[in-house]
Amino acid sequence: MAADSPAPVVRQLRLVVEAADHEAAVAFFRDALGLPEEAAFSGEGDARVVILDAGRATLEIANPAQKRMIDEVEVGRQVAPRIRVAFEVDDTEATTARLVAAGASEIAPPTRTPWQSLNSRLDAPADLQITIFQELT
Repeated sequence: MAADSPAPVVRQLRLVVEAADHEAAVAFFRDALGLPEEAAFSGEGDARVVILDAGRATLEIANPAQKRMIDEVEVGRQVAPRIRVAFEVDDTEATTARLVAAGASEIAPPTRTPWQSLNSRLDAPADLQITIFQELT
């Protein structure tokens, strides 16, 4: 950031996901994927939330053509809902295998993309479609 640039207004991105099976979703994302638990809160009526640290966050805004192109590259067909969550990891193949063993369904195996990453696509708990990606360059 340049010295004369204003300070960022947004300090954190939090993606809030409703999960009917809260325990299974927490176990998958915290224990299988390895997102550290930052905080947990509970309230009346069995209300519960666990906040997991996912590292650096970005928000990708893609137009419909870009979304279709990503689906074609990663999966070979249109499958993604309007929102898909992507996680950068050190080893796509090992992480994909671990997440499938933990209950995710593989939509597409690790695939090298034109933008030099190795991406897999999974159906995960909490009705989320996720991409696991490893930067190759």
